Amino acid sequence: MARILFNHVYKRYGKYKEVAVKDFNLEVEDQEFLVFVGPSGCGKSTTLRMLAGLEDISEGEIYIGDTIVNNYPPKDRDISMVFQNYALYPNMSVYENIAFGLRLRKQPKHEIDLAVKRAARVLEIENYLDRKPRELSGGQRQRVALGRAIVRTPQAFLMDEPLSNLDARLRVQMRSEIISLHRKIGVTMIYVTHDQVEAMTMGDRVVVMNRGVIQQVDTPEQVYNKPVNMFVANFIGNPPMNFIDGRIREEAGKLDFHTNRFKLRLTEKQAYHLRKENLVDMTVVLGIRAENISFDEIVMEAFPDSVLTGILQFNEFLGSDRYYHMDIGTEQTLVVRAHPRHHYDDGTKVTVALDMNKALFFHKTTGVLLTD
Repeated sequence: MARILFNHVYKRYGKYKEVAVKDFNLEVEDQEFLVFVGPSGCGKSTTLRMLAGLEDISEGEIYIGDTIVNNYPPKDRDISMVFQNYALYPNMSVYENIAFGLRLRKQPKHEIDLAVKRAARVLEIENYLDRKPRELSGGQRQRVALGRAIVRTPQAFLMDEPLSNLDARLRVQMRSEIISLHRKIGVTMIYVTHDQVEAMTMGDRVVVMNRGVIQQVDTPEQVYNKPVNMFVANFIGNPPMNFIDGRIREEAGKLDFHTNRFKLRLTEKQAYHLRKENLVDMTVVLGIRAENISFDEIVMEAFPDSVLTGILQFNEFLGSDRYYHMDIGTEQTLVVRAHPRHHYDDGTKVTVALDMNKALFFHKTTGVLLTD
């Protein structure tokens, strides 16, 4: 087990040195479960492959423990990797697949047997050791791939979208099994995914990436509630955060957020931050999650100066929730998360209140968070 450190790491490709990963700085704590998340092409898998030794580093240093591993081949880095495709040998049994790496290292036969059976017990595949991969379900094959990785007791596990080939039900099951596995063996894990649900439910911390650059590193709660910029706010959360363009104006010593259709009163804390940034009479972007907008009268009473009306365009019924999409007379549509007891027909004119304590303000040009 070991801490992992990326120190000003770059990855460039091709004749024109196109940057795939830019100035990547990150410390992964010993025994931490860290998740890289971002859209396709953001550099998360490339970063993982550089750590594994499967991609050369263009610039910078990667440490595993206290050792710089830039020039170490993959076999000498003492890590195990699980890929999107299971890469199992079809002509070998489950037992032989799990044992394969240990046999290459010429470990004693009795040690291999103990290690394989211990891994099979942890992953609950003891009854499948004599089967071939073709006789297993997708979830069982993924467990075999995990077994082959954990049997070596490496310093770190690297997982590159390992659940992408599974259906929705199996993904949920395997997420919980990987979390349980991490708790049992207590080893450093780095997990790559484009699925923000996986990122939010699995990681101790989440690394949000875009265009090869780290956008934010924090706990899932902080990434969701306090995104550092509009990219993170939009990428994390389903539905994404609502954004509304407007201007900050001062009236009678109070600051309001104005659009051409409505105005909303800022809290004292928000007003302090926006005054500090000299954004009075300037255009900003208000961001608010769907669950912080309400049809309930008690919320309207709590925020009487933060009420607006709109026309319902359509709604999505999800069982425990209903998402209403509202035309509020601006370029942006407002999405409201409501309890199913609220039921309105499409085309209905409704009034909602915004919990301004949960509203965030972003810079219109840079997208950077202005309030906390």
